Amino acid sequence: MESALSIKGQATIPKAIREHLQLGPGDRIKFFVHPDGSVVILPKIHTSSLKGIVSTRRKRVSLDAMETAIAEGATGRNQRAKRR
Repeated sequence: MESALSIKGQATIPKAIREHLQLGPGDRIKFFVHPDGSVVILPKIHTSSLKGIVSTRRKRVSLDAMETAIAEGATGRNQRAKRR
């Protein structure tokens, strides 16, 4: 696939590429130039689209439980350091 460059330096991204990258009007893209001179075009992904990508299988922990674990960890490290 190819596209012509306009006088303003603009090019039309072929429809098949836009569909593959799921690009629509107003979407942004990023260009990466590799050391070998090749160029990669990737869609700029909005952080909101990443919501839910990682499943949360862990149980929720209260702030008190976290503080207790931190205190126990700090105490354990201090005891190990004194043994050396």
